Amino acid sequence: MSIPRPLILPPFAAGLRRRQWLQLAAGTGASFCLPAAVRAQAAWPSHAVRLVVPFAPGGSSEIVARATAAELSKSLGQSVYVDNKPGGAGNVAMAEVARADDQHTLVLGHIGTLAVNPYIFAKLPYDPVRDFRPISLLAKVPSLYVVHPDLPVKNLQDFVALARSKPGRLNYGSAGNGSAGHLAFEYLKAATGTFVLHVPYRGTGPQLTDLIAGRLDAAAVGAPAILQFIKTGKLRCIATGTTQRIPQLPDVPTVAEQGFPGFEMTQWYGLMAPANLQPAYADKLAAAAARAVKEPAALERLSNDSAIAVGSSPQEFARFIAEEQRRWQPVIARARIKPD
Repeated sequence: MSIPRPLILPPFAAGLRRRQWLQLAAGTGASFCLPAAVRAQAAWPSHAVRLVVPFAPGGSSEIVARATAAELSKSLGQSVYVDNKPGGAGNVAMAEVARADDQHTLVLGHIGTLAVNPYIFAKLPYDPVRDFRPISLLAKVPSLYVVHPDLPVKNLQDFVALARSKPGRLNYGSAGNGSAGHLAFEYLKAATGTFVLHVPYRGTGPQLTDLIAGRLDAAAVGAPAILQFIKTGKLRCIATGTTQRIPQLPDVPTVAEQGFPGFEMTQWYGLMAPANLQPAYADKLAAAAARAVKEPAALERLSNDSAIAVGSSPQEFARFIAEEQRRWQPVIARARIKPD
């Protein structure tokens, strides 16, 4: 009869109780030789990661998502693919991801879904704070304030003077109630003390058609959609919403430069995970995401779309979201913005 050989503990297990080591040893393959914390972090992601974009294909959201996904795929060692899930001003996708428990589903957070929807919808199918874990602020896209060339203004100061002299006589268009353009112009109205009528459209395309045709006076639109029209003279940019001038329009001053200090209006995008994502996975993802948008290929792709790469820690992104919520709540209440 053979005598069982005693179990010899490896050096790293000296601090473990015997029962804990036996549980580790019960695993299969070479991974049983690693501590649980190390094994868990090394194993994630174990398969492809889905990055949900709460909007239709095209536009800045997809550019940011794909630029980030491409670099994350390299650093994480697993494919990160983009899945567009439009509907309900982003609420459909956010609700789906909030319930995801596979540890491999992420969502592209946005100014609308995280800082605006909580104040324009009577009830949301998700909680932007409780249901999600901020990972990293990825990029900002400048909002540009533009007018039809026939409007007798050359800059923001001219526009404000004209609007004040004719309260309610000027109008501006947006892609719809609660859209980024709607918010951007209401924010400008609040900062400048002007009254300009809002004309909502169903999308940026129809809005730009009427603006270029002269049926609208003004608008606030994300840079990627209108730079070509500004450069060809079909629209006149009177101000940028960024804190600094953008390279594509170096001669156009910011809103802050034209007498309204502290003003900033950009669309922003960040990486979010369900709140149940394990902390070790979240830490690994946050470090990779902050690096991803600063990689040369991502920087070039974002710059081509006039997006400004950021990259932040989870703590910085959480503070940023809270600040944006505090900023937009009074603007939305003052303008009485409701969803379409």
